[in-house]
Amino acid sequence: MNDGSDADIAGRNTPKKRLLRGIAVQTAAVAAAVHLLWAWPRLGSPPDARPYFFLAGSALAVAVAVATLRGGEYRRLYALGAGTLGAFLGGFLAWHGTDAPAALAAEPLAVVAVIVEVVGVGAYLALYRLAPPTSVAVERRREDEPDEGKEDGEEEEPP
Repeated sequence: MNDGSDADIAGRNTPKKRLLRGIAVQTAAVAAAVHLLWAWPRLGSPPDARPYFFLAGSALAVAVAVATLRGGEYRRLYALGAGTLGAFLGGFLAWHGTDAPAALAAEPLAVVAVIVEVVGVGAYLALYRLAPPTSVAVERRREDEPDEGKEDGEEEEPP
């Protein structure tokens, strides 16, 4: 845990955070692509609901990746990214159970997905750990925004 000082959370664009953000975004995008590649030809298979879950999960993974790339430093966003990729990984293990190693051996896309999901979960968790608390990030964003709707000379009322 960090002690709340600004030394660990100096800014969004420190080299370590940029690297981790790049890894997190790329792994989320690759995981989404792999799941779409697997799901697309299987759409319309009535007894198997996985393709539809994969479409929804892929859309969420892409949305989280875009928000991670373009948005601020929000712990909740990083937790959502780790949770999305972790849900893909946990779903694979739950679906295949003890046959997961055999399923990995039979499906090259599953191997790629598992690798990028593990790396992505690690990157998102590292970003979560390095990010300031959400309240600090929101306050920083408020300080950076110009005051809208105020007339010249008008002061802000205390909370």
